[in-house]
Amino acid sequence: MSVLVIAEHDNDEVRTATLNAVTAAGEIDTDVDLLVAGSGCAGVADECSSIQGVTRILLVDDPAYEHDLPENLSPLVQSLAERYSHVLAPASTFGKSLLPRVAARLDVQQISDISDIESADTFVRPIYAGNALATVQSADSVKLITIRTTAFDAAPTEGGDAAIEKIEAVACPALSEFLGQELTPSERPELTSAGIVISGGRGMQSGDNFAMLERIADKLGAAVGASRAAVDAGYVPNDYQVGQTGKVVAPNLYIAVGISGAIQHLAGMKDSKVIVAINKDEEAPIFQIADYGWVADLFTAIPELEAALDTDP
Repeated sequence: MSVLVIAEHDNDEVRTATLNAVTAAGEIDTDVDLLVAGSGCAGVADECSSIQGVTRILLVDDPAYEHDLPENLSPLVQSLAERYSHVLAPASTFGKSLLPRVAARLDVQQISDISDIESADTFVRPIYAGNALATVQSADSVKLITIRTTAFDAAPTEGGDAAIEKIEAVACPALSEFLGQELTPSERPELTSAGIVISGGRGMQSGDNFAMLERIADKLGAAVGASRAAVDAGYVPNDYQVGQTGKVVAPNLYIAVGISGAIQHLAGMKDSKVIVAINKDEEAPIFQIADYGWVADLFTAIPELEAALDTDP
């Protein structure tokens, strides 16, 4: 049987995390369908049709799916799941909200955050905040899996020629209603797809001080992140959070500023290609995984770094 991937998108363009999930699906079976459910999302389906590795696009265009409410999407995915051996989604807020509901409806186990595929029924996933790996085997007829996107390359967005099939929406239970959302406006790259990330921790002392990091980010073309401690302290919004309870990132360069290195934060960024840590505490755990460590007061180090970037030709 084939594999179904649930596309994550905003009704205008597909998220990069979907491309990582497509790559993972291709390691299970070469017959990969992609579900694009939304409202006014025909353009997304057209975009996805050129993704390499996708055989068919299932397009469901209905107002009920405009805001990705998992209570509305789960009956749709349930109705399609019996056609497939596997149903995959990115291990993002989207996938983590949706697939557990589908698993409950189908009365099957959901496998979370896999980082490797050994066979069609055997998968590897990190446990203990990424400090150990567990190999799990599923005997369920339909395997519902969220994908750790940093563990799989993004599928090429050109070269594919998938057919688009329009299908009907299913009845929604009307258990929830979309009221509104508050998004942080930014022209910087999105955290999970950025090549460079600079993150601040509790050591930043206030939200106003994050302006220092934002200036560095603008010079480097980087995204700005934060530790859970900084988010919990109210310095920055929750969508900045990097870690086990936030976003998992693996940029080419990760700069940790004023972050001690709690285990849940390390779980979200330890796969970064190069890690630079700036902290005045030379015993901070972050230095144990950093490629480069700078023991300094961040309020001295960051202005020095900014000045160096200004003078760099």
